Amino acid sequence: MNVNQLINMIIRMVMRKVVGRGINAGIDYAARRGKAPAEMSEAERAQAASAKQTAKTAQQAARLTRRI
Repeated sequence: MNVNQLINMIIRMVMRKVVGRGINAGIDYAARRGKAPAEMSEAERAQAASAKQTAKTAQQAARLTRRI
């Protein structure tokens, strides 16, 4: 393995983590509809948690589909 391949591998690993965090943050923001958890009622918090779980399941299904 040459230096160029090693650098590309490290950059890909770092970018995967950064992009993954950004996507998760965006999904969390959308599930909360832009509100801070302190401003939400209990029903809204439950709905946000449900939306977050649904998004997580959809991401897992997408990953599984890509593997097939």
